[in-house]
Amino acid sequence: MDSVPFRFIGEAVEVIFDQTPLLEKKPGCPSAFLWCGETHRIVQLLAEWHDFRRRGKMARNMQPNHAERASSRGSRGVGRYYFRVVSAKGRIFELYYDRALSSVDDRKGNWILLGERKVL
Repeated sequence: MDSVPFRFIGEAVEVIFDQTPLLEKKPGCPSAFLWCGETHRIVQLLAEWHDFRRRGKMARNMQPNHAERASSRGSRGVGRYYFRVVSAKGRIFELYYDRALSSVDDRKGNWILLGERKVL
């Protein structure tokens, strides 16, 4: 299904899993997400990918040879898992799980609704 970006959203969302992921920091695609007071049930996974590049201050705190290895495998608190999905209402969304720690008290990472796409 070919699609193009339709609108940027960039908001934190709560996700729902029918089965709890085995590894909290390496989740699969969620079953649904809550956004703007509405539950969006995911009916199809179109694509998934990851990005383990280090960002911000994390990009400067590792030796180059270690950073290269970490960019392919990931390291603690670094990396994003992306998912392009179709909702039950036929809308296409991109969301990602960001493994970065938001604070010392919150070590679980965050889910972000990146945007909505439009079918060509």
